[in-house]
Amino acid sequence: MANASHDLDERSPGASSREDEQTQQTVTQAAAELATRRDESEFAFKDLDFRSASLTGLLVLAIIAALYLAKTLLLPIVSALVLGTMLSPAASFMQRRRIPRALAAVLIVLGTFGAFALVIGLISAPLFEWTSRLPELAALLKQRAAVLERPLATLSEIAGYFGATNGATLQWPKIEWVQPTLEFLSPTFAELLLFFATLVLFIASWPDLRRAIVLMFPDRAVRLRNLRILNAIEDGLGAYLLTVSLINVGVGTMAGLVCAVSGMPNPAGLGALAATFNFVPIVGPVVTFVVLLAVGVISFSSIATGLLPSLAFAAIAFLEGHFVTPAIIGRRLALNAFAVFLSLAFWTWLWGPIGAFLSSPLLIVALVIKQHFLPDHDPTAPEQ
Repeated sequence: MANASHDLDERSPGASSREDEQTQQTVTQAAAELATRRDESEFAFKDLDFRSASLTGLLVLAIIAALYLAKTLLLPIVSALVLGTMLSPAASFMQRRRIPRALAAVLIVLGTFGAFALVIGLISAPLFEWTSRLPELAALLKQRAAVLERPLATLSEIAGYFGATNGATLQWPKIEWVQPTLEFLSPTFAELLLFFATLVLFIASWPDLRRAIVLMFPDRAVRLRNLRILNAIEDGLGAYLLTVSLINVGVGTMAGLVCAVSGMPNPAGLGALAATFNFVPIVGPVVTFVVLLAVGVISFSSIATGLLPSLAFAAIAFLEGHFVTPAIIGRRLALNAFAVFLSLAFWTWLWGPIGAFLSSPLLIVALVIKQHFLPDHDPTAPEQ
């Protein structure tokens, strides 16, 4: 018995060492399996993120394609919804004065149509006259711009010293684009009918439609958030339309006065053109400047005199764009200039000139929704 106990004591250190080794191996294997599972989970998570991003990208592309392909249907409807939201505060004001909502909607739409007809009447007469005389006006413009031939020849000689093979020549635009452009800008009768019908029905039924949108969700917090979003969109678009309309009417009036004082032909039509184009940010004033420049150069015998109306309008547009509009609209809606430019480029590419007009209102809607779903935080700046 003593010998057996002695042999067990002698084997104990070896057995303990083997058990320690087995325990260490088990721990190592468990750690390796845990690391493998962690790597697999991280890979699966990254793969899930990649799939989610891919699906989101495909969804965005599908939406853009649908907006482009269904332009004939969606453009009148979206235009009517945006304009109807802008005009809804006026309908609510008339409703508070005991005018039925449906009658108020009809009166507002008739007034809007009358304003459009007035502007189109002021612009169409000189536009048709100029387009019918395009070959003559182009030849006259080329003749008046003959003073630029010597500077261009000098520029060509300078370019020749640097190895340029093509001389600098003044390329005059062709006039074949006029008829396709007018056809593109002229909506069909069905589109106009769809636009005005949607506009009247939307303004008349907007309170009921808003109530239905709010009550669609059972949660009270979601209902309140949706109500705040709809109210903010209506107030923002209404204030935008009123403010921008007053500013653009002022710009058009100033441009018309400048044209009248300088002796330009049809100052009322040019003023209406300036007011209309000014609804399109960035591009509108540039187009008006080019039109005034061309009309001035053609109308006056001296190029210096012809430049004065366009330069005066450039000063008016500069003051309006950098001081008047930011001081008034900036208090209510902080629109980033880069975001405005991107929105203008995207919607113009997608829906043409009407998309350019809708770019700023749609950007306002997107900003309102973003502010309610992703509110801005004001973190404390890190200490230097």
